[in-house]
Amino acid sequence: MTDRLLVIVEDDEAFAKTLKRSFERRGYMVLTADSHAALERVLAGNRPGFAVVDLKLGAESGLVCVRTLHAHDPAMVIVVLTGFASIATAVEAIKLGASNYLAKPSNTDDIEAAFARSAGDPSTPLAPRPTSIKTLEWEHIHEVLKDSDFNISEAARRLGMHRRTLARKLAKRQVG
Repeated sequence: MTDRLLVIVEDDEAFAKTLKRSFERRGYMVLTADSHAALERVLAGNRPGFAVVDLKLGAESGLVCVRTLHAHDPAMVIVVLTGFASIATAVEAIKLGASNYLAKPSNTDDIEAAFARSAGDPSTPLAPRPTSIKTLEWEHIHEVLKDSDFNISEAARRLGMHRRTLARKLAKRQVG
């Protein structure tokens, strides 16, 4: 494992380039992949110590990449970035080997801080109030979207709402 070798798994080319440049300025050697297949090619000859994985890679789930990265090196520090934050995907990401889970927008400072916080903190305070109805609704919508491969029409049908209603709800909560 190379101490400062980082792999970024992101299908948004502009965002991946921005992250790459920013981490290179901080002294990291950065490799990029835009899909699970590309990640496997990168891992064939490299052993990164850090990884940043987008949860949604086109039609693929970044969770598959998290599993692959963790299997490649269980000591790797993996941070998942997502515009589709939900408790369900956060739990799955951690189960599959992610060290941290950040909602977008997150910058290089946030990600590097997450690398440093790879161990759990038992002194983290409990939430002072229960999850709001809006958050529960959003998590349910996200879960249905994920189960329908992010097909809005199919998700709307499964949720029992009009497609335009679902599209409006998604537009209000930044997705992507």
